[in-house]
Amino acid sequence: MPADPIPFLDLVTPHAELREELRAVFDAALDNAAFIGGPMVQSFEREFAAFCETGHCVGVGSGTDALRFALMAAGVGSGDLAVTVPNTFIATTEAISQAGARPVFVDIDERTYNMDPRRLAEYLEDECCVDRASGLLVSRKLQMPVRAIVPVHLYGQPADMDSILELAARYGLMVIEDACQAHGAEYFSKKENRWRKAGSMGVAAGFSFYPGKNLGACGEAGAVTTNDPELALKIRMLRDHGSSRKYYHETEGYNGRLDAIQAGILSVKLKRLPEWNAARRAAAARYRELFAEAGMPELAPFEPEWAKAVYHLYVARVPDRDGLVRHLASAGIDTGIHYPVPLHLQKAYAALGYGGSDFPVTEKVASQILSLPMFPGLSAERQGSVLEVLTRFVAAGSSL
Repeated sequence: MPADPIPFLDLVTPHAELREELRAVFDAALDNAAFIGGPMVQSFEREFAAFCETGHCVGVGSGTDALRFALMAAGVGSGDLAVTVPNTFIATTEAISQAGARPVFVDIDERTYNMDPRRLAEYLEDECCVDRASGLLVSRKLQMPVRAIVPVHLYGQPADMDSILELAARYGLMVIEDACQAHGAEYFSKKENRWRKAGSMGVAAGFSFYPGKNLGACGEAGAVTTNDPELALKIRMLRDHGSSRKYYHETEGYNGRLDAIQAGILSVKLKRLPEWNAARRAAAARYRELFAEAGMPELAPFEPEWAKAVYHLYVARVPDRDGLVRHLASAGIDTGIHYPVPLHLQKAYAALGYGGSDFPVTEKVASQILSLPMFPGLSAERQGSVLEVLTRFVAAGSSL
């Protein structure tokens, strides 16, 4: 057993290291009383847009707000379909349905756990057709137009965007990236022969700054990135009751603004994000080496050559997942499961009419995936302890 418990995530240490800088943010907010909007929000928006290599960033209240506002501003709404994956957090589909549209699922790639472009192509080609009157791609079964694709850069690894964007262009669809777990992740576009940042490739992208994210606030926060100035303006109005200036409302909107204190905290942390992401990648490389040395290389997550993942989560896959969770817990090692029940099988989406075996890859991996401890300060010693406990599990006759 490790000398000390090994947490799944450490949020205490980085905040202790940044304590004085974070306190200065609060002091500044007290001094200028600009608690909603103002210079700290504007500064963070400029900084994060530059970090993501996009023209615009709009700070909002949460990652769910970010995705919902991006879809709405792009014109996705009532009577529309948006294609995404069932292996993601429910906020992805909440954003679609709360924009007024209906989520449609396609299965995932078994190695990356992200949207499988082959399954996407099959859905668009086999289950949809172009309506002659409108020119829109329409679901044969639902008789509703497909308007958007929402790929998820799950666990901090980009989806295969060249393939997804090519299909979107072929069928006249918009791509809204769910980058809520992918701050700083990169994708090598063979089409453009260059690396692209997550959040810079679609019409728009949503980010979450929930405290446990690679870039986390000290509360709820989110942002939309886009290269479209008109889309950015629409999102700014949506987040602020449909208003571009106080008490003049061009449309009905929402209360989805980013607090100034959270924006200031995010500006402080953004300076450290490249260092933190590099530490996560280094920890992932150590896990990979340890698994290989232990004769279990298959436990390491697959990272394609076209991806630079930032390992928001480090997800291994084992047949006896529940047994291993119990074994690790008995040794004081915390783990997580992301996510145990696919969205198409959740009670919240029973009305969509999906059932078991509709998405076999998602259903298979959902019973096997296990998130191991992963955070920037994770030491090699602690990772060695995780592997030692794993090895004992195997030695006792259990199957990985």
